[in-house]
Amino acid sequence: MDIVIHEDRSALGRAAAAEATACLVSACRDRGSATLVVATGSSQFEVLAELSHAPGIPWQSITVYHLDEYVGLSADHPASFRRYLRERFIDCLPTSPAAFHALDGFADASQECRRLASVVPVGDFTVALIGIGENGHLAFNDPPANFETTAAYLVVQLDEHCRRQQVGEGWFPTLDAVPTQAISMSVRRILAAGTLICSVPDRRKAEAVRAAVEGPVTPMVPASILRTHSACRLHLDREAAALLTRGDAVPRA
Repeated sequence: MDIVIHEDRSALGRAAAAEATACLVSACRDRGSATLVVATGSSQFEVLAELSHAPGIPWQSITVYHLDEYVGLSADHPASFRRYLRERFIDCLPTSPAAFHALDGFADASQECRRLASVVPVGDFTVALIGIGENGHLAFNDPPANFETTAAYLVVQLDEHCRRQQVGEGWFPTLDAVPTQAISMSVRRILAAGTLICSVPDRRKAEAVRAAVEGPVTPMVPASILRTHSACRLHLDREAAALLTRGDAVPRA
């Protein structure tokens, strides 16, 4: 796992989007198409804004997949990730993607997992844009995460730390308003991406970053498994990197 430290969120967003752009353009040029997994949440604001306006990306040849969604939340709810992706990414693209496979959190969760499994590619995704939660989660795979399941998507329980993060970020007014379940892409399916671009800004994520980078690889810190991936780049701002002691992180202005 490569680590790059940026001066601020804006610089992080530009760099992560530029990396994703290069991967997508290269795949479309060499293979005629590409696949992109997209995360949501505040960590992706700048990344998706930059990526949606990046020149030269043949979106008509790119299929977009949705990483996770709350169970029981309608598509028009302010915290819906389907709504987030439509408003902040899909509707901002210059042309429509080849397909956008959104998660329907209002559908029967088990049936939705089976439907999604039928549309994910047999091989690797080209690029996955991901983040790390305050509790170290990947997507909504909260600790202890299931590192072994081969399911593409699964129904997961959200722990209290994760749910409090959603309140803290302003998506929900109270803890009781946050759903207790979600549909999430599995850890193993996330790792089945040719390139993982992990964007993590803000001081509140610093402890999770330290544990993921410098602690043991363990289901109790789901993001720690990113260290086993051969092409994962962790983009941090200075605040998120504040607790790291590793000397091989590359600082950028």
